[in-house]
This record gives sequence, structure tokens and C-alpha cells, in this order.
Amino acid sequence: MNREVTLPLIVDDRGTLQVAAADVSKLLRTLGGRWLRLVETGVGELDEDTVAALTIELAKLADRIDVACIAHSSGQRE
Repeated sequence: MNREVTLPLIVDDRGTLQVAAADVSKLLRTLGGRWLRLVETGVGELDEDTVAALTIELAKLADRIDVACIAHSSGQRE
């Protein structure tokens, strides 16, 4: 599961971000957390190892979004 995902930042013609990074990051982390709670409570037939791996990948993606948006906001380019 070492494939890279490239997410373009959504900016307008002035360079203003159109989606708050905090909202996207929170969504990804919340989704992973909810999956983990489903596994812990035994709801559904989710594979614990798969859910754990996906949750980690979602957190990594959220981190990358945060870093990209911070770099964009500070005028840096990746």
C-alpha cells in the first residue's frame, strides 16, 4: 500500500484555498476513527488489520494535505 496519491489544491484565480484544510483533514481522521470504533464494538464484519491499515493511510493523507496547505499559505511551493 505504498502508492502515492496526488491531491491538487483547489484555489481560485487569486490563489485562495476553496476548501479549508482543517475540514478535510478532520473528515479523513474522523472517518478512520469511526471505522476503528466499529471494529472495537464488533459492528459489521470489518477486518481489524484492514481497518487499521486504512486508518493509518487516511491519517497520512490528512497530514500531507495539512503540509501542502501550510506551504501554500506561506507562499512556498512543493
